Amino acid sequence: MTISVVGIGLIGGSLAIDLKKRGFADKVIGVDISIQHQNIAKLCGIVDEIESLEDAVDSSDLILLCTPVDTNCELLPRILDRIAGTDKVVTDMGSTKASIARASAGHPGRGRFVPAHPMAGTEYSGPLAAHSKLFDYKRAIICDPELSDPDALETVKQMLDVLNMSIVYMDSISHDIHVAYVSHISHITSFSLALCVLDKEKETQNILTLAAGGFESTVRLAKSSGDTWAPIFVENAEYILEVMDTYIDKMNRFRQMIVKKDIEGLKRLMDEANKIQKILN
Repeated sequence: MTISVVGIGLIGGSLAIDLKKRGFADKVIGVDISIQHQNIAKLCGIVDEIESLEDAVDSSDLILLCTPVDTNCELLPRILDRIAGTDKVVTDMGSTKASIARASAGHPGRGRFVPAHPMAGTEYSGPLAAHSKLFDYKRAIICDPELSDPDALETVKQMLDVLNMSIVYMDSISHDIHVAYVSHISHITSFSLALCVLDKEKETQNILTLAAGGFESTVRLAKSSGDTWAPIFVENAEYILEVMDTYIDKMNRFRQMIVKKDIEGLKRLMDEANKIQKILN
């Protein structure tokens, strides 16, 4: 099989590495608007060739869209137009799904598209961040499987199996609601905490010296790429804003208890929050 990876960053590069190494792909073609990313991916052996989008699609059996979510939505109809009448398959790795579902709705080639979201990643970006085993034993979400042709769905399932991922099925709307709570709000709070500390740093030079492991783990996601996350926040705005309102309400409850010096009230809030352990363990 020949595959094309459109967007050779952390996700696209890591896919390319393991799909080639594990024998799923015989040849990996890279597509990226960044000349630097192209050169790094080629020199590091992440991809075998660099081609234009059109040439890559024409040469490939499977096309992986790994660009920011708004770019995925822009590229998908063009790719579906180009693969019309073939048995080629296209899938995306985006963190939102309702927008790309709308972009492909009603297209004659919709069946050749399988929306997927591997729940894996790091705070780093670009082809130098790509590495083997990023996806091992993580979950992958396939959305709206009933809208994909059975053979296209099977191809993507086989790819995810090679990556040692377990598959969960959801509709696009449910997916976006759930990831707003479990992923997107985590990034927003991390970015916000980083901005808060940077504001304070103007007055207190020792704050980073005093930062312990808890701070480092909480703010880690603030290293994530704005090119990736700004489109996600916009594409999933409806559900993210709902989650942010809930988060602000919880912060205000803590604030009220602290203002009142209500130790027992604070303990009750934290005891309630501790129940998350039953879900995560």
